[in-house]
Amino acid sequence: MPVDPNKLNAFMGKMLNDLGACATGAAVLIGDKLGLYKTLAQAGASTPEALAARTGTAPRYVKEWLAAQAAAGYVDYDAKNSTYSMTPEQQAVFADDQSPTFVAGAFEVLASMFKDEPKISEAFRTGRGVGWHEHSPCLFRGTERFFRAGYAAHLVPEWIPALDGVKAKLEKGATVADVGCGHGASTILMARAFPKSKFVGYDYHQPSVDRANQSAREAGVHERCRFEVSSSKSFPGRDYDLIAFFDCLHDMGDPVGAARHVLQALAADGTWLIVEPFAGDSVQDNLNPVGRIFYAASTMVCVPASLSQEVGMALGAQAGEARLREVVTSGGFKRFRRATATPFNLVFEARP
Repeated sequence: MPVDPNKLNAFMGKMLNDLGACATGAAVLIGDKLGLYKTLAQAGASTPEALAARTGTAPRYVKEWLAAQAAAGYVDYDAKNSTYSMTPEQQAVFADDQSPTFVAGAFEVLASMFKDEPKISEAFRTGRGVGWHEHSPCLFRGTERFFRAGYAAHLVPEWIPALDGVKAKLEKGATVADVGCGHGASTILMARAFPKSKFVGYDYHQPSVDRANQSAREAGVHERCRFEVSSSKSFPGRDYDLIAFFDCLHDMGDPVGAARHVLQALAADGTWLIVEPFAGDSVQDNLNPVGRIFYAASTMVCVPASLSQEVGMALGAQAGEARLREVVTSGGFKRFRRATATPFNLVFEARP
């Protein structure tokens, strides 16, 4: 078929934007790592020389970095005064790690995708998996930083109240397991919000567990919140009032087996909280900006992780509600419902 020049030009315009985004990503990492965003946000309008002096960096590098950021629309440029600044919206995205819209950590996740591409390419050829632990450490750090912002904004004020009777139990004093906890961001948020309850986080990745225990000590909740190495099908304990899986069920090789173990570990009136990436039930439902990100992450991280484990169901990060319902009910749960949602998350409640 002949090439339509108008369609080609439109597609090349899209590619130009995509290439610009990819090229700017490494500079975002630098700005985040060296404190350039935070310092610019605090200082206000600055010349490259002034920002360099405040951050202990080289002025010529900072000058080029600022120009790149302005071209991307990530900072503003005042041509009259030759200064750069950040709007409140830009600050919320790049400079304030307590903001629910903070995304700088996500660029560490993206960095891991490029670093680990040779492993994933080889997995494409062999069909074998690539375990979570086999990725670059920036994936673990970036995942915590990216997801923590959303959890801080929604977990305590919205998601827990959406579960039947769970908030009252936590306020009175409950036992909670957070499975697949990673660096423990979600666990620690709950521990700080509900001081009468006890929390334990489980993850199979020892370095993540070590980091989570350190974070619990730093947050002052270590006496009620601890972390241990264990898998989703073998974590210890019984009669938990709440078991939580945050953005991890789809990564598991045997999510049905995990569901069976959760059912055995819950109290008779216990609740299983399942948070998963937002997705529709069909590919066409997910052909949008959010689905684009999640499908890419799933290709590079989630599906390889599942395929590295027994069963290797490989749900992927865009499994959708119908598929997740099938997994949970196949594990023996009788009740399953969508409790709430955000543009990035589906939040489910399962009960025996």
